[in-house]
Amino acid sequence: MQTVKIIGGGLAGSEIALQLADRGISVQLHEMKPLKRTPAQTSDHLAELVCSNSFRSQNEANAIGQLKWEMRLAGSKIMESADRYAVPAGDALAVDRDLFAADMTARIMNHPLINLVTDVVEKIPDGLTVIATGPLTDEPLAKAIGERAGRESLYFYDAIAPIIDAESIDWTIVWRQSRYDKGEEAAYANIPLSEAQYTQFVSDIVNGDQVRSHDFENESFFEGCLPIEVMAQRGPQTLSFGPMKPVGLVDPRTGEQPFAVAQLRMENVEATAWNMVGFQTRLKYPAQRAIFRTLPGLENAEFLRYGSVHRNTYLHAPSLLTETLNFHDSSDLYFAGQITGVEGYVESTACGMLVAWQILSTLEDGLAPVPPPESAFGALRRPLRADGILSKYAPSNLNWSLFPTIERKRRERRRERRLRMSQRAQAHFQDWWQASGFGPDSETLDT
Repeated sequence: MQTVKIIGGGLAGSEIALQLADRGISVQLHEMKPLKRTPAQTSDHLAELVCSNSFRSQNEANAIGQLKWEMRLAGSKIMESADRYAVPAGDALAVDRDLFAADMTARIMNHPLINLVTDVVEKIPDGLTVIATGPLTDEPLAKAIGERAGRESLYFYDAIAPIIDAESIDWTIVWRQSRYDKGEEAAYANIPLSEAQYTQFVSDIVNGDQVRSHDFENESFFEGCLPIEVMAQRGPQTLSFGPMKPVGLVDPRTGEQPFAVAQLRMENVEATAWNMVGFQTRLKYPAQRAIFRTLPGLENAEFLRYGSVHRNTYLHAPSLLTETLNFHDSSDLYFAGQITGVEGYVESTACGMLVAWQILSTLEDGLAPVPPPESAFGALRRPLRADGILSKYAPSNLNWSLFPTIERKRRERRRERRLRMSQRAQAHFQDWWQASGFGPDSETLDT
């Protein structure tokens, strides 16, 4: 029986392992926890969510909502667990991260065709292998990958937002409401700021004591996850038009929209922990405690986790991966997840599904059919190939600009056009999925 080695038990690695094993493929999953952790990890579970507990929008007018629709149709294991342990988050999909990770760990450990190996892999293994070690690949393995690639890995910085104990929040000031009251429950908590309070807060952020990068590191932050102090340095009103925008929110004490709002998002089912939305930061811990406690209602805030910053590494996928997503010099070596340059929980998992399909087809002596470009999976795959713009390759979340354009109707609003793009994507992907042979009606591979 052919055994596939998977290095890394994060979202992509876990998804691939279960996709292959459920189709009769023997899997050897290598994970270095609990022997060793990356700077961002705090749990020994597989599929740990290290930044936010949100899988982002459920709305199919949003590109990431469309991708989740396709992943569910295609039987994503990560989506199954995420839906099972979802917590209220308006029109977003957020999960109880502990229950979610525990469920994924149990599913993998109890699968008869998955052998979970605890070790620190320092070299690229021989045989059919998928490297899904994420953006914080351990240094010895990252060095081996860099030597194999013949170039230095590119990198950017990513940041993590703080989490606050609910009991330490002053709920007489902070109120629960989702923007424009979206969702069945008020999944967000809101901290109102006057113009004077906002101006002082921005000044404190800009002048706060920060963790600085090493001299040899070139600061290149991912635009989708900028530290709050970097945003604040771009202009005094940047935050009020970004993570602290007050639109769609009314302070019940005044009946008016505040000048600015800091939002908290429910972190677990019990609502005992709340994540500071958009407050990823590289401020030092004492500075975080002092500055964030100046926010109304957080004067006595107890931090369950402080924000932090870390360097992320990724491959220059367009020049290093082939059309079939294996490494350019080996048909037995694949990369999946954020190490390829896709960005985000959902995109990382979906990239794992693309690789799993390719491996399944390879073991059948065939070529994996490519998802249609109109679909979210097709759009996700497009940057990995870059269409000849190699020098511009950089990590990116999935967005509608990666989909083929659609004819604009007269007086059509952007949301209406995107809904039509979503409908087009669903139709194309459903047809492709039914014809792909990967669906539930397809026979298990004879191994």
